[in-house]
Amino acid sequence: MTPVVAIVAPGNMGAGVAARLTENNVTVLTSLAGRGTASVDRARAAGMQAVDDRALAEADFLLSIVPPGDALGLAKRLAPVLSAANTKPVYVDCNAVSPRTALAIADVIAPTGCRFIDAGIIGAPPKPGSTNTKFYVSGPDAPLFAKFNGFGLIVRALAGPLTAASSLKMSYAGITKGFTALGAGMMLAATRGGSAEALKAELKESQPALLTFFDRMVPSMYSKAYRWVAELDEISEFVGKDRPENAMLSAAARLYEDIAEDFDGDKDEIAAMDKFLGR
Repeated sequence: MTPVVAIVAPGNMGAGVAARLTENNVTVLTSLAGRGTASVDRARAAGMQAVDDRALAEADFLLSIVPPGDALGLAKRLAPVLSAANTKPVYVDCNAVSPRTALAIADVIAPTGCRFIDAGIIGAPPKPGSTNTKFYVSGPDAPLFAKFNGFGLIVRALAGPLTAASSLKMSYAGITKGFTALGAGMMLAATRGGSAEALKAELKESQPALLTFFDRMVPSMYSKAYRWVAELDEISEFVGKDRPENAMLSAAARLYEDIAEDFDGDKDEIAAMDKFLGR
């Protein structure tokens, strides 16, 4: 049978996943409570049906796809209606959170009677025909989500503990987003030091793959920097407060805070990075 799926919320990723599912004849529900016009437009374009929280709890699967800092709060908000539901959805936490946070969310969901799956999404919001967005899932009930391989998603179940998917997501994002932060920071430092042109020329000559990576990742980061702050804080917590890399990843979060502020302000740092990359 074709499952009914609830997705909260209709951000870029949530709406992208919804569009892929609705293209495959899956009914997708969402909540638009407190959401702005852009969310309403994304939900409509993705074929999502706006319902109240009680109706969300009647879906077969409930996918939490929100900014990392909102993941635990969403679980707490939905817990009462999930507890009251006669039929229980499978709660799939798809957020970029540390295993510790994922366990806290699982603890909130457990008393509701819902089964819980830890998930990590790697890749950009899916588009028609794309194959670069994958759902990694873990936990005893992870095989239940594998059915979505037949409904337009790419799902890979992981062996190991309940939070194996979150561990993978943290590790992967720590590399890609941490490396993006390092590149952005050095572009800005070289600009302040008067060596930006020389640095770019040397990267082009000796590290062309790095320059290609930065050219792709840094500009696309500007508008998302505000969301990456909480994610990098989750990653720094994941590696452990007693590890030296904790400070490195926490510093990346603070850099993204600065870039997010600059993006909403005069965009001086954005302009410097764009100039470095020749945009």
